[in-house]
Amino acid sequence: MSLSILQIVLAILLRDSYTEWYFYVIAYCVGATATHALFLSIHEITHFLAFESQKLNYALAMFANLPIGFPYCVSFKEYHFDHHVYLGVDGYDTDLPTKIEGLLFNNVLGKSLFCFSQILFYAFRPMLVRPKKFRYWHLVNFAVQLSFDAFLIYTFGVGPFIYFFVSAFLAGSFHPCAGHFLSEHYAFIPGYETYSYYGWLNIFSFNVGYHNEHHDFPKIPWTRLPALKKMAPEFYDNLPYHKSWMEVTWRFIFDPKISIYNRTKRREPYSKMAQAKSE
Repeated sequence: MSLSILQIVLAILLRDSYTEWYFYVIAYCVGATATHALFLSIHEITHFLAFESQKLNYALAMFANLPIGFPYCVSFKEYHFDHHVYLGVDGYDTDLPTKIEGLLFNNVLGKSLFCFSQILFYAFRPMLVRPKKFRYWHLVNFAVQLSFDAFLIYTFGVGPFIYFFVSAFLAGSFHPCAGHFLSEHYAFIPGYETYSYYGWLNIFSFNVGYHNEHHDFPKIPWTRLPALKKMAPEFYDNLPYHKSWMEVTWRFIFDPKISIYNRTKRREPYSKMAQAKSE
């Protein structure tokens, strides 16, 4: 809740400053870091780890969604469920880049453009690859978010919304924390499709770096993932892991052996039961 309040307060205070240089410095250093954390708080809530009540989890996710500016938390929940159930299955796991992305962004310049604007791919790719039915909770998410946006713009002008948009864009661009989008499932070492990161940026990211642990036990909250790793060293200590998200981004762009194609893809769902769960 404090992250949402921080972003809303900053957006109001900086509402008339979006033509000034310091607006973008604050949006990058504070706004993007906070928004990235909000993305990952919604990820945590998506697993219903905040409350036992489904409605309370949705309510908290929508509150965290407010300073992001566009309604996405309910859709993210559905697509993230597919990501866990169909990890690497082409056409089901929308975290996988498309063939068109692979063709367009396959050199240093292309990969740089991809990293610069990757938040847009995460926002629009799922809707194009695997459209979902518009359900009740989607409607609530849209109603809450658009009402808040309208109130903010009517009361304070367009400035706060610009701050939200810039913060969200930078959070998924060349930001130190944004390396986690690449580090989790791009195969930097043949034979390994999921990687953890145990560095200090986990402090700002709800321990999303403990990614092997999270995929093994998605119902364990972020606060207990480090303890899980310590409890099972025979499973995790011998796995390759990343030491720096910034290094991951650098390698992705400049290493000719690493590209958008470095993802493990499966052609079919694991089972008919898994397929039925997402219908």
